[in-house]
Amino acid sequence: MTMASTETTDDLKRFHRSWYWYDWANSAFVTTVGTVLFGPYISSIAREAACPGAAEGASCTTPLYVIPAAEGLPSIIWQIAGVLVVVLIAALIGSLIGYARDRELPWRPSSVLPALAVAALILVLTAPIAPGAVAPYTTTFATLLSAVLLFFVGAAADRSERPARMLGLFAWIGAAAASLLFFLQGDNWRFGAAMMVIATVALGSSLVVYDAILCRIASPDDRDKVSSRGWALGYLGGGLLLAVNLAVVSSPESFGLTTGSAVRVSMLSAGLWWAIFTIIPVMGLRAVRGAGADKSAPQDVREARDEGTLAQLGHTFRELKAFPHTMRFLAAYLFFNDGIQTVISSSSLYGSEQLGFKQSQLITLILMVQFVAFFGALIFGWFAARVGAYKTILWSLLAWALIVIAAFFVPNKAFLVFAALGVLIGIVLGGSQALSRSLFSQLVPQAREAEFFAFYQAMERGTSWFGTLLFGLVYQITGSYRPAIVALIVFFALGFVILKKVDVRQGILDAGNELPTVV
Repeated sequence: MTMASTETTDDLKRFHRSWYWYDWANSAFVTTVGTVLFGPYISSIAREAACPGAAEGASCTTPLYVIPAAEGLPSIIWQIAGVLVVVLIAALIGSLIGYARDRELPWRPSSVLPALAVAALILVLTAPIAPGAVAPYTTTFATLLSAVLLFFVGAAADRSERPARMLGLFAWIGAAAASLLFFLQGDNWRFGAAMMVIATVALGSSLVVYDAILCRIASPDDRDKVSSRGWALGYLGGGLLLAVNLAVVSSPESFGLTTGSAVRVSMLSAGLWWAIFTIIPVMGLRAVRGAGADKSAPQDVREARDEGTLAQLGHTFRELKAFPHTMRFLAAYLFFNDGIQTVISSSSLYGSEQLGFKQSQLITLILMVQFVAFFGALIFGWFAARVGAYKTILWSLLAWALIVIAAFFVPNKAFLVFAALGVLIGIVLGGSQALSRSLFSQLVPQAREAEFFAFYQAMERGTSWFGTLLFGLVYQITGSYRPAIVALIVFFALGFVILKKVDVRQGILDAGNELPTVV
């Protein structure tokens, strides 16, 4: 994959600086809302809706329903819908595999989607939800929806000549939904869940475009460095806003606020931060041309693109078999990133509900992790330049497995022990994510960057659904978050095993890309 020859070194450096700022912009939402505030806050809202007037910390087992009338319906309805969802997902995956192998099938992948959408909708609307599972189930639904929609986003993005405009559109939709969380109060958990779903889907869509732009502005030897600096700046930006929110949530009375209103103001600040700072990359990258303007793309790719989004998707699926190492990396990433994202999204919930820490303590810890991760991302980028991103990621997965095991044994109220574990998370967090992004960019074929990053983003920050589903199910079965957190080790183990089978050098060559100096 090559960059335009008309772009000078100064142009590329300017693009790099503009590109970094979107990590800065969206990380405030991911940290303040997704990691710290949303889970515990909507859990308290859901508990109030299920058990009005219950004392803080009291057990509440009364189930909730998206549609209140579903409480009187036979349980067989949502049970059948759940089975159908599993069967239809399996049929969709099977049809996509068959489609990629040019096999004749009794149905096309697109024919499965309407039935899957109906079954999933029935399941969501009728299934009983434990108040403590509202947060992870919201994430699960959002990520499942994203997993389908992002493929269409990727195909549309690759047809775009001005990707920065599309980046801005998705980012500002997500920022608006995040800002509307300011109105989440009382017992209206459904509104909060809906806004979080919209924000999560919009975030994933914007990141498909954003990550694809990396292939357009950075050479193979520069991508580890550029990606790591972006992640580092993101942690710094998210940490700075979180520091302000720490002051607000820790002493709300000093600002004339209640604890609940302080949380809502903090979530509003994250949405506004996301919206405002997105202006920088949108303006700074406006001269970057997308794959739709790439006349050097293979003729079959250009012909499929001219036929429309669905034809383009069909062509891509048929070509997947030509990139076995790329798909193997994605399979590994599916598992280990699900583990990482679930640890991130569930850490505050685990700390507050299981270990008994105050909200202010958790925000302080997450703030510390942000700044540790800033240096961790830079260190991992430096390390990858010497031994390669591939080996660095493998070592990080071993570290993640040890962190999950250690989390299971953290005693209740032992904040210093939990904080030490947070330092370890910060060291490996930014590096494993930044290097995964840059390594995958080397395995993506030319002119199909956004489509392939749609696969990637379906398993990225806002789209990890296996992990959150497992976390929520284990909690609902056991009533404890400890077995839920330790169950996540399976994702790191499977990710490590599959990643070991990836031949990175061959994968880069298969994609038709230039080998970096260190592989």
